[in-house]
Amino acid sequence: MSKYWNKLINGIEPYVAGEQPKPGQKVIKLNTNENPYPPSPKVGEALKRFDLSDLRLYPDTNSTDVIRAAAKFDGVSEENIFCGNGSDEVLAIAFQTFFEKKALTGLPVLMPDYSYSFYPVFSEFYDIRRKTIALREDFRLDPDDYIGVPNCGIVFANPNAPTSRAIAVADCAKIAAANPDSVVIVDEAYVAFEEEYESAVSLINEYKNVCVIRTLSKAFSLAGIRLGYAVGSAELIEGLKRARDSFNSYPVDRLAQKVAEAALLDKDYYDETRAKIIATRKVFAKEIAELGFTMPPSSANFVYAKPPVQISAGTLYQNLRNKGILVRYFNKPVLCDYLRITIGTDEEMAQLTDAIRQEVLNAENS
Repeated sequence: MSKYWNKLINGIEPYVAGEQPKPGQKVIKLNTNENPYPPSPKVGEALKRFDLSDLRLYPDTNSTDVIRAAAKFDGVSEENIFCGNGSDEVLAIAFQTFFEKKALTGLPVLMPDYSYSFYPVFSEFYDIRRKTIALREDFRLDPDDYIGVPNCGIVFANPNAPTSRAIAVADCAKIAAANPDSVVIVDEAYVAFEEEYESAVSLINEYKNVCVIRTLSKAFSLAGIRLGYAVGSAELIEGLKRARDSFNSYPVDRLAQKVAEAALLDKDYYDETRAKIIATRKVFAKEIAELGFTMPPSSANFVYAKPPVQISAGTLYQNLRNKGILVRYFNKPVLCDYLRITIGTDEEMAQLTDAIRQEVLNAENS
């Protein structure tokens, strides 16, 4: 608490990111859903060609080259793309653009009760009423739960985080069709890791109220540059630009734009790395299931796993941390029974499996 902070900042509970290792600390880092593989080699080539003297100039406001590359990647027009400084910023701008403040409407934005924890933070920060919709017992989002509920907008992650489950694009369409006066934000941070690749981008021509948020942090191995983008109707994209230009016309720097363009244009490398992660996820999920873990089917680059009764999620998290292996633990109701474990390389997951096996064995013998 501070007398210099306003009431909002004194009262808000900020988003808490996953633990970051200290410089020089050697750990197996499986707690923030980063890609275990380096970016496309074409990213390195783009950096070598970059003219440092260009850094004296402001970047292109609209990230034109990135937009062109993203439009090609997603098979849409350039007018359907909006770029920002990471998908978190794009989400924040979308909340400000599409959802009304409490003072202007009594209607809430709808979101799952267990999902990306930035959504409630954004709602609080931008003074937007929210209503959480319970996931089913199997952590499935049921589209019928978003029909007939008054709202000023809808947001959900697909696949969901941290629960890892995805719904079909047809279900996204069902939600959009039932809420024609509301913008439906589909946060697709993890969509690349669905075995049967589906994206709600295919809906934007038929459903003008669908806004899909994408990131280069996960599937493109570019969490370090901070670039995300939105895909939607020209009307939605223009609204996002109006919001952006009301507080920061230059959100994406020149280096990030060159790197992002190169990554988006290397579809073969993208397909190669996502296939490796999916294959590793299958093996790891099978191995820990044999150790007594339970988990919903994952469509993401992580699994959401409940340890066997011999050891609690909190205890296992701490014991792994003591061994230099970081996974994510949410000390909240329901979530506290599970660990969210990012899929690393085959070697990293083998080391993790060995460590987990030993912890389960120790718990059984204690």
